[in-house]
Amino acid sequence: IPVDGILISNKALIDYSFVTGEAEAVKKISGDKLFAGGKQQSGVIEIEVLNSVEQSYLTQLWSNEAFKDDKVKAYQSLIDSISKRFTVAVLTIAFVATAYWLYFDATKALNVFTAVLIIACPCAIALASPFTLGNMLRIFGKQKFYLKNSNVIERLTKISTIIFDKTGTITTNKKSEISYKGDVLNESEKLLLYNTLRASNHPLSRQIYESLPVKETIVLDKFEEVLGKGINASFSTKVIKIGSSSFVGKNESLQDLLTSVHVSIDENYKGYFVLKNAYRSGLSEVFKELKDSKLVILSGDNEGEKERLSALLPKNAKLLFNQNPQQKLDFVKEIQEKGEKVLMMGDGLNDAGALAQSDVGVVISENINVFSPACDGILDATNFKDLSKYLSVTKRAINVIKWSLILSFMYNITGLYFAVTGQLEPVIAAILMPLSSISIVVFTTISTNIIGRSIK
Repeated sequence: IPVDGILISNKALIDYSFVTGEAEAVKKISGDKLFAGGKQQSGVIEIEVLNSVEQSYLTQLWSNEAFKDDKVKAYQSLIDSISKRFTVAVLTIAFVATAYWLYFDATKALNVFTAVLIIACPCAIALASPFTLGNMLRIFGKQKFYLKNSNVIERLTKISTIIFDKTGTITTNKKSEISYKGDVLNESEKLLLYNTLRASNHPLSRQIYESLPVKETIVLDKFEEVLGKGINASFSTKVIKIGSSSFVGKNESLQDLLTSVHVSIDENYKGYFVLKNAYRSGLSEVFKELKDSKLVILSGDNEGEKERLSALLPKNAKLLFNQNPQQKLDFVKEIQEKGEKVLMMGDGLNDAGALAQSDVGVVISENINVFSPACDGILDATNFKDLSKYLSVTKRAINVIKWSLILSFMYNITGLYFAVTGQLEPVIAAILMPLSSISIVVFTTISTNIIGRSIK
């Protein structure tokens, strides 16, 4: 659906999972408002356009100030500041030392001035951050964690709160956990069920169909899909109904929060399928490894998985459901105002505002070649289990920068001592000066490669 509008057709089934995070399609009737970004699943529908694309709900969300903020390069700014002050300090030392030697031994003054300017090199200081972080970007890329730029690594080291969307982020879009409860079906009933589901394009029908072991195909005598209710089909003398509890003639319905598909054959109720979100492999271990951070589940879906998720999360974790995109953005902003540094993990347009507002926004992607909302990084879903390793490695990378700065300062202090005291000839200083830069490049390259091995 490209624009906001009012439904003119009698009924529609709209999938808002990419907009609101709601896992299941929503039934709409004539007169209901539809929002841009939804995907209609009920054939052709007719709507009355309310707003242009520029004025749609999603476009208004994208116009939020969160998308315009420039996130500060903290460490790079610090190193730039050090380099500027270092240059001023070196020039001051050079002139003071020259004045001293002009007074005590004028023959050494020029050599001292030249040696100080040559041996004192801010290049090594300036190289520490870009070489370390640039190499880490390459290493992360090899491990399927694609970051926008190097300062994202710096911001990741400061994270105190990690927020996860649910649908498509900690759950996989590729499968669901499906169980059947009810009467045992005989072979002819299984065959009828299999082929009825096979003829349907509804997402739940497709998931159940793909989970069934039956593979024989038959041509149904009758097939009818009733929008928002279920399926009628028949073969030979048997009639099957698949859909909601009321549609198949079951008066008692399950808890609304459970996603269920009911089955009746020849007006006899047989049972129902329950579909649960399949969580990503290693999710429980990821939560345990991140227990030192504050964890939050911020989902647009209903509370159907709350109890199950609570068992996986640390006791102090917070779970919020039925959150629309603006509420997600506001929540991130609220905890940032309390001093928290936020990492937001999401997957769809419904997370776009929160991703932009957060200190670091990372999209979990089943396929890195498809559209992703504006973010600071994209993590291949197959490597989600390594999230804590990525965060740990970023902190070790910053330590490499700090050690590089220490080594550079030690080199400069030692070199300046010999230059100021007149013990260092300019030609020797010219030979030693590049060694500082080379040593920093070698040190950062070797160190980051060693650190990168811990991700594998």
